Amino acid sequence: MDSLRQKITFGYYVIGGLIVAVSLFAFGELRLIESKVLAGERVSEFFDVALEIRRFEKNYFLYRQETDAAENAAYLVRAQRLLEDNFAGFSALAGDAQLLSLRPTLDQYARLMAVYARTPPSAANKNEPLELAIRAAGKEIVTIAEEIARVERKKLQSSLAQHRLTLIVSIVFLMLLVVAIGQILSRMVALPLQQMEESMEAVANGRRDQIDLASQDREIVSLSNAFNHVLQELEIRQTHLLRSEKLASLGTLLSGVAHELNNPLSNISTSCQILAEETDTSDPEFRRELLEQIDGETVRARNIVRSLLDFARDREFKREPLPLAGLIAETLRFVKGQTPSRVAIATDIPADLAVQGDKQRLQQAFLNLFKNALEALEGAGEITIRARQSGSAAGNHKRFAQCHPADDTVEIEIRDNGHGIPPEVLPRIFDPFFTTKDVGKGSGLGLSIVYEIVGEHGGCIAAESEPGKGTVFHIRLPPAKAETADSGGSGSTHMTNRKGRG
Repeated sequence: MDSLRQKITFGYYVIGGLIVAVSLFAFGELRLIESKVLAGERVSEFFDVALEIRRFEKNYFLYRQETDAAENAAYLVRAQRLLEDNFAGFSALAGDAQLLSLRPTLDQYARLMAVYARTPPSAANKNEPLELAIRAAGKEIVTIAEEIARVERKKLQSSLAQHRLTLIVSIVFLMLLVVAIGQILSRMVALPLQQMEESMEAVANGRRDQIDLASQDREIVSLSNAFNHVLQELEIRQTHLLRSEKLASLGTLLSGVAHELNNPLSNISTSCQILAEETDTSDPEFRRELLEQIDGETVRARNIVRSLLDFARDREFKREPLPLAGLIAETLRFVKGQTPSRVAIATDIPADLAVQGDKQRLQQAFLNLFKNALEALEGAGEITIRARQSGSAAGNHKRFAQCHPADDTVEIEIRDNGHGIPPEVLPRIFDPFFTTKDVGKGSGLGLSIVYEIVGEHGGCIAAESEPGKGTVFHIRLPPAKAETADSGGSGSTHMTNRKGRG
């Protein structure tokens, strides 16, 4: 059976068959009990008839009324008929010798009563021995009937107890079978679905690993294939979104590059004009100095353009040692053109501190954080960027309580004193497409991309904010190593605090 529906249907059939089997078994047990109850009624009837025989016997002895003799004879015939009709059933309750003696005793009792009926009442001496014989025969009949009734009651009680036990065992056995079948169905059905749920939860947490469910069911396989197809589409869409966000960032970079290029181009132009005006009269040493300035400014402009090209170029993820101070300085240069004059940017990063990562992706992450900070300042304020090697006092701050601990990391702090983030908004700032800006003024992807980039570097990010006092982002990144164990691929360990809470 390679269909989930077939397995579930088969399970229902098995459970239904078990219920029918137990029901038939219980019905058979009830029929057996019914037959025993009917047999018990016959025994009780025989015992009651024996008592009636004795009762009318005594009345006849006392009052010598013919009606009492007639009733006695009628009950005696009835007792003989019951014995003949139920002899086999009675023999299972009484001993063979006892039951075989009951027939002649009944016959003898009938003869004695007939003789007594013919004896005149005046013959008292003759009646007394006959009455004793009749009473002895009647007593024996009642004794045997009472014994049969006693044994029958005992056996009926034993049978009821046995049937009750059998029924309880059958119900327990049925329940255990149903539980076992349920467990089997759960393993075949619920386990793959649970794995699917875990995979979806992993996707919600940022992972996009393809799933391979251990199931041959068509429905599960189809669901798995559809889920993997969705993951592939998500990867493609994310790539497009990242490219779109990157293109949007290029606008910021071009503004900064234009501002940065103005200075070296202005210096080159000035030096060239001086050289053109003083071609014959200038001092050779002064001309050499101007040419060196032109060469230096040309190199500076070339480096600016190269940084822009490095940021814009699509390439595979590549881990390499990156001096953090230079990386931050170069990224800040991109936003220099958009930095208001009343915004101060301060950095405190050791010159020897380096991280291991992809330059382009880390620049995009830092660029998004810097742009967020500038927007939060609204034209005036201060941005502070600090970095330390793990092990410092800052590394023990509660902000990383939800991040996986790391003994060997670089901790970066980007702080602004802007308007801050409301507490109800803070847990969602890293969610894709979440934004508090007006329609058309933000895509809600900036911080989500920062989260993804930090995660694929094996780092984590958290945020703290207080409305009216500012926001601080805390980032952990792996430090630079002499040799990188994994020079390509994402290498993500997903230490990122999704909700931005420390």
